[in-house]
Amino acid sequence: MDLTGQNFIAGAPAGGRTPLRAVKPATGATLPPAFLEADAELVDAALAAADGAFAAYARTSAADRAAFLRAVADEIVALGSQLLERAQAETALPPARLESERGRTVNQLRMFAALLEEGSWVEAIIDPGDPARVPAPKPDIRRMLVPLGPVAVFAASNFPLAFSVAGGDTASALAAGCPVVVKAHPAHPGTAELVARAVAAAARRSGIPAGVCSLLHGWSHEVGLALVRHRLTRAVGFTGSLRAGRALFDAAAVRPEPIPVYAEMGSVNPVFLLPAALAQRAEQIAEGLAQSVTLGVGQFCTNPGVVLGIRGAGLDRLRVALAGRIGTTAAGVMLYQRLSQSYAAGVARARERSAAQLAAAPATDGPTRAAPTLLATDAATFVADAGLREEIFGPASLLVTAADGEELLRAAEALEGQLTASIHGTEDDLHAHARLVEVLQRKAGRLIFNGFPTGVEVGHAMQHGGPYPASTDVRTTSVGATAILRFVRPVCWQDFPDAALPPALRDRNALGIWRRVNGELTKADVARA
Repeated sequence: MDLTGQNFIAGAPAGGRTPLRAVKPATGATLPPAFLEADAELVDAALAAADGAFAAYARTSAADRAAFLRAVADEIVALGSQLLERAQAETALPPARLESERGRTVNQLRMFAALLEEGSWVEAIIDPGDPARVPAPKPDIRRMLVPLGPVAVFAASNFPLAFSVAGGDTASALAAGCPVVVKAHPAHPGTAELVARAVAAAARRSGIPAGVCSLLHGWSHEVGLALVRHRLTRAVGFTGSLRAGRALFDAAAVRPEPIPVYAEMGSVNPVFLLPAALAQRAEQIAEGLAQSVTLGVGQFCTNPGVVLGIRGAGLDRLRVALAGRIGTTAAGVMLYQRLSQSYAAGVARARERSAAQLAAAPATDGPTRAAPTLLATDAATFVADAGLREEIFGPASLLVTAADGEELLRAAEALEGQLTASIHGTEDDLHAHARLVEVLQRKAGRLIFNGFPTGVEVGHAMQHGGPYPASTDVRTTSVGATAILRFVRPVCWQDFPDAALPPALRDRNALGIWRRVNGELTKADVARA
């Protein structure tokens, strides 16, 4: 399949303006072809196509929508080595990582397909009427979730497949019944085009309206802001930096009709090391931490950017082991040059703010190479200086030493919202530091015990989101089955005749789904008074 470098509107190639090329991060060499940046007309055309497809797509049965999602997964797999080779050229991510990410991408599409087929996710609630009730008759009220409408999805740089064109935001929006317009990430436009064409092929195979998915390229902020501000956009899915996510959130908030922006913006993912755990296995914890910090050149929103413990022999042993491991880990190639420059600037700022450098990997030549780094400070400085609590996106971590448990607790209180918070300890540690657990429950979306935050399981119970600034809506997740709930809204029908109700709300439960009838979950049919 030859790349065209064009935007794709409802599955068909469209033009654009300024041509730019993808760059191989490992060498700085450009990759063919030239890609065309979208303009206001293409943004309008993409959203018009999405809006035109919405009514028909929202009416598709769960079975048909599930078949479409599975077809998307199959088409992505059918791209074979071409997809993986292009993604590797554009991102410098190793083949094994990209194969794993492709598996995650198709598996989450299939997970949503299974969710649709089971059907209970629509949260059908039925309060049957009672015309004989006194002093006033009771109306018949039935409620369920329905799709919002066209969704703008922003591809992430660090996951060219799993958080990109057919990644989690797109998969959950399509599952909900919402067409999507995807803004490709400029770091991997060729990978984006291949996947967008796979989605279009799946739509044709499945009889799904072509406007269900469009792809736009954009290097400037104009394309993204135009998508958010467009009157037909009903919601936004975003994974990326705090600055970019907040800009989109603010743009959506000042629209004449504000819309939700579900932005996942990263965090420092603190790891708390409690005394008994350190006494028992300081070196083992250090090894796991080093692997987590340097995994994928630190380019994960769940990278453990801050490690906190109480002064003592156990923490001293960990410091020595962790510094030794970090200092001997080779520098790696980051996704693109601006990202590596931002990483280097972040490390420099931390050192200027009284963070001592305990270890750093030997520097190597290359415009996108990043050396793993371990910094250190004390808890009092960490609490006093908010700059030390900012994320450094890349293979760096800050070791914070507290004088005692109370100072460790104050450091936890100083943290902003996080995607994750990890605790290494024993059951006795947890009992002795129960207040710390309570604080972290308020601070983070996912609490981890005796583990590390990198690696996000895609399933039904996963929560990938947290209090601001980790995400813009603490109630939602961008990973897992409940991500679908971001792109729906509740509607209730009062006193409608049975035949005019959606199938999920009719008296006969032909779908066989769980429904809440008179306050109780059941699969039984409903008898009208």
